[in-house]
Amino acid sequence: MRRLKVIISYDGTHFSGYQIQPGERTVQAELERVLAIMHKEEKVKVTASGRTDARVHATGQTLHFDTPLAIPVDKYLKALNVQLPRDIRVLSVDEVAHDFHARFSVTGKRYRYIWSCEPVQNPFRRHFTVETNGVKPDVNAMQKAAQAIIGTHDFSCFCAANTSVKDKVRTVTSLQFEWHGEELHMVIEGTGFLYNMVRIIAGTLWEVGIDRRTIENVALVVASEDRDKAGKTAPPQGLYLEKVFY
Repeated sequence: MRRLKVIISYDGTHFSGYQIQPGERTVQAELERVLAIMHKEEKVKVTASGRTDARVHATGQTLHFDTPLAIPVDKYLKALNVQLPRDIRVLSVDEVAHDFHARFSVTGKRYRYIWSCEPVQNPFRRHFTVETNGVKPDVNAMQKAAQAIIGTHDFSCFCAANTSVKDKVRTVTSLQFEWHGEELHMVIEGTGFLYNMVRIIAGTLWEVGIDRRTIENVALVVASEDRDKAGKTAPPQGLYLEKVFY
């Protein structure tokens, strides 16, 4: 058996998320469907670095699976892309040691969140950005407020209430804002993220940018460890899993 590390990109618009769900179209289900064909209907389990929600995208999701097939990695890549739907693309396939684990070997992740601040919204970007109807936030205020998030904290305040994870301590190593034309990007890196953490951070900092929350309030939110004190969960289509570090 060989263990293969695979990096994929996908448009999450028409998926109910990454993880298999009965009766729903998911990224994992499409991958395992194609691998079953390649393995003559034998089920192959795919393990990813983590799940993404419905309508959330990935430009660098990482996964692994074990295979007895002796297909060279470059031909494996081509075979997967020929059979996968066009909203999933395999970017690379590499053979790795058997102790590599797409989830448990992770040392960090980078996410990107994108708002479209154009006065007239681009219809071709509606599934890939969050439209602000021309509102441009105070990015300097957002960047100052973000300083309270960087570091190691209990991030219960930025975690969906229904999460089952008990240990909510995580480390955010970097949080930056960038203008790309009329699009505002929030780029955040950390050792790991809780369920909906990036989207809640985005929603909270957006409120700072449009003067609905003070810069100083964000530090109070983090210290409170109270989800009710943070902002709304930002919409899913603006979020991208950009890179997984090992």
